[in-house]
Amino acid sequence: MDFKFSDKALSFRPNIFNILNDKKNELLDAGRKVYNFSVGTPDFKPDEHVMKAVSEAALNADNYKYSLVDTDEMLDAVVGWYGRRYGVELKHDEIMSVAGTQEGMGHIALTMCNEGDIVLVPNPGYPIFEVGPYLNGAKIVHYDLHKDNGYLPDLNAIDGRIADKAKMMVVSYPLNPVCKCAPKSFYEELVTFAKAHDLLIVNDNAYSEIVYDGREGFSFLSIPGAKDVGVEFNSLSKTYNLTGLRISYLIGNSEIIKKYRTIRSQYDYGMSYLAQKAAVEALNGPQDSVYENRRRYQERRDALCGGLRSIGWNVPDSEGTMFVWAPLPAGYTDSEKFCMDFLENTGIICTPGSSFGSLGEGHVRFALVHPVDVINEAVGVAGQWLTTKQ
Repeated sequence: MDFKFSDKALSFRPNIFNILNDKKNELLDAGRKVYNFSVGTPDFKPDEHVMKAVSEAALNADNYKYSLVDTDEMLDAVVGWYGRRYGVELKHDEIMSVAGTQEGMGHIALTMCNEGDIVLVPNPGYPIFEVGPYLNGAKIVHYDLHKDNGYLPDLNAIDGRIADKAKMMVVSYPLNPVCKCAPKSFYEELVTFAKAHDLLIVNDNAYSEIVYDGREGFSFLSIPGAKDVGVEFNSLSKTYNLTGLRISYLIGNSEIIKKYRTIRSQYDYGMSYLAQKAAVEALNGPQDSVYENRRRYQERRDALCGGLRSIGWNVPDSEGTMFVWAPLPAGYTDSEKFCMDFLENTGIICTPGSSFGSLGEGHVRFALVHPVDVINEAVGVAGQWLTTKQ
């Protein structure tokens, strides 16, 4: 049968992660050792008290029914955590769960955008920032992020006419892939900018708790006036090592939350009670592991960034996220070609910067998903190969 696929379906090529995975399997089949730094899946375990709570909840048959709504227990947990952590006061109608920020970001444009409405997204940026609005029928307009401006958007450089027409602007710090944090002063400017252009700010704060060198996690909603113009995603995936449970929530402007909740009710029956129990236990329970994981990620960052610099690859320290953003070594300008050559010759897998937008070209991204001893070993292998390239 000759299927006629949609234009949107035809616009996507095979995911680079699938291509790299196929090459990885070839090397493994050939008996080669592989160091996979591509996908950001934490290798740390969830807390025992969280797993115990989920295990106990799994024995209750009622927890296998449609949840339909977020429980008061989970909403209270989010209220308490945001109050303790960021000093942000929330009400239940300013919170809703989503099945991971990836899903939430994938659908939020349905709340604001008609076909062809403009959404401002960062370049470089995480793909779902662009793909979600695109699949919702929005027109994507990029705002550029440059190293010489600390990878912050120059709000004054955004065409005011375009900003006036735009419905949404997606922002995220600490930003995957460039691994930079933003000062509070930027968010103060952002609130003013949003009010001036009648623009919804959608802030992805998934890495708020993975920051380095004494930096403090931060919420956009702690800025005066932020709730008037915006909403924020936060996630338990990386903070509490619960990626597979897909626990995330959207908080902020109650009008946006109400309308988005209505839209989601058309295709989703709510976060499972088991996942909600995990969220409650993680948010209300001891936070020791959050600080310990941050320390261990920083050790890995130091080993990778410092190690690569020691072999002549000038890689800056990541400020936040569980990633490292590295300029290509001398002699390379094509990030996909470098990644394939690097994998073939060293067994090391990283992600080409071109996967994150046109301004990501010239870089690669490493995920901090291996212990220090493995990182040191991989750096040694990389150093041997790079020496032969000089």
